[in-house]
Amino acid sequence: MTDESGIGVYLGLDVGKGEHHAVAVNRAGKKVFDKPLPNSEPRLRELFDKLRAKHGTVLMVVDQPASIGALPLAVARGAGCQVAYLPGLTMRRIADLYPGEAKTDARDAFVIADAARAMPHTLRAIDPADETVAELAMIAGFDDDLAGESTRIANRLRGLLTQIHPSLERVLGPRIQHPAVLRLLEQFGSPAQIRKAGRRRLVTLIRPKAPRMAERLVEDIFTALDEQTVVVPGTDAAALIVPSLASSLTSVLDQRKLLAARIEELLEAHPLSPVLISMPGIGVRIAARILIDIGDGSSFATAGHLAAYAGLAPVTRSSGSSIRGEHPSRRGNKQLKRAFYLAAFASLSQPESRAYYDRKRREGKHHVAALIALARRRIDVLFAMLRDGTFYQSPTPATA
Repeated sequence: MTDESGIGVYLGLDVGKGEHHAVAVNRAGKKVFDKPLPNSEPRLRELFDKLRAKHGTVLMVVDQPASIGALPLAVARGAGCQVAYLPGLTMRRIADLYPGEAKTDARDAFVIADAARAMPHTLRAIDPADETVAELAMIAGFDDDLAGESTRIANRLRGLLTQIHPSLERVLGPRIQHPAVLRLLEQFGSPAQIRKAGRRRLVTLIRPKAPRMAERLVEDIFTALDEQTVVVPGTDAAALIVPSLASSLTSVLDQRKLLAARIEELLEAHPLSPVLISMPGIGVRIAARILIDIGDGSSFATAGHLAAYAGLAPVTRSSGSSIRGEHPSRRGNKQLKRAFYLAAFASLSQPESRAYYDRKRREGKHHVAALIALARRRIDVLFAMLRDGTFYQSPTPATA
């Protein structure tokens, strides 16, 4: 991973939000530095320069290369130091080899530094691809927050429409995130305002956003309006709230579009992106989630290990004669499980995936169980693709 022969000192950093704890050991394993270190560039640079001047090449190792460990890595590179990271689980296992049971920042930092010196094979390099994944993780996390916010606002909008005019909600609700519907609700927040605007004005308003369905949607809206003649209490208040919610939802969806464009740019810079995108059902956001959570898949010994991590491996439960069978796991990485599930659902347009899904349905599995089985099967294929660096290839008829 690094040229061990030229390293003069090994610096382990147990990173923290406000301050880190730094421990440096020389090639003989003797501590040459052991102090808390503020999370600021001047103090970090001062330490790196001092160690370089006295001991030569510095290898700085952290246990978290992203988030709170990003600044030390950037400063270390700028100061001419080599950098690496020790995975947290590996660090905890190595810590069991050292005497004492205390869990302190100083001890963790020493374990990181000494592991870098004595067990360099446990370290992982931090290359530009890892930095891309770190940026993807930050953007994807914000995108997940926005997705939750858009769902909350959409549900609030549908709830208000259901309260004041159920027939209108049945028309607009399923399309509540469509730009044409949001533009209409931003302009007219109540059934009376929509009726007063008239068909021609509504068609002119929403046609730029929905050229094909504008006239049909307006006709459906007026048909729904004719089904209710009474005014429900709270309609006037809803007329003030609905435009505000529609505007907020539009803003959130626009932000998600910008983030999707940036995620796509970052994916194009990652060498595994073409491999992931080549698999049917895997789009930009799902590929980003896979890279964030499993990287190149080298951390998993088999596809079964990856499936278990994603919570897609069935769990066998048996107790006497009363409890027997396999059940879906409730553990695992829920975000990754959702990504694999959505990818499997999106792949149903592919003949091979559809055939496997239909076979599971004929075996008696319901829709969700059949999709989970398909997602588990696709993990085997994806694991092999990541392991070998090959693109997806549709199976031959004989193989299918």
